Amino acid sequence: MFRFSLPEIDVQSLAEKLKSDEDFVLLDVREADELLRAKISDRRMALLPLSQLAARGVSAIPGSVQRQDRSVYVLCHHGNRSAQVTNWLMKMGWKNVFNVRGGIDDYARHADPSVGLY
Repeated sequence: MFRFSLPEIDVQSLAEKLKSDEDFVLLDVREADELLRAKISDRRMALLPLSQLAARGVSAIPGSVQRQDRSVYVLCHHGNRSAQVTNWLMKMGWKNVFNVRGGIDDYARHADPSVGLY
């Protein structure tokens, strides 16, 4: 039986990328109330709550994510919603999209505690 493997990045690798000048998008799919509890501040951050994506589909995707060949790292609380969005973006034609394994919770625990936990 064939098993689909979702492209992922671990939080330590993401932390290194955030320290670099690399061109990518960090797409946060958490809801607005979650952003008040913990967030990564970076110029490459784009917000797309999953509820907006579900309601509006492709038209909800921020301009910075429109290029399907651009590297996109998808983030949520624990990595489940971001895995769904990563899978969906891949099916829609995005080429370089990666789920952030463990989400912002893992990021705060293992890469940057100043981000906050909830």
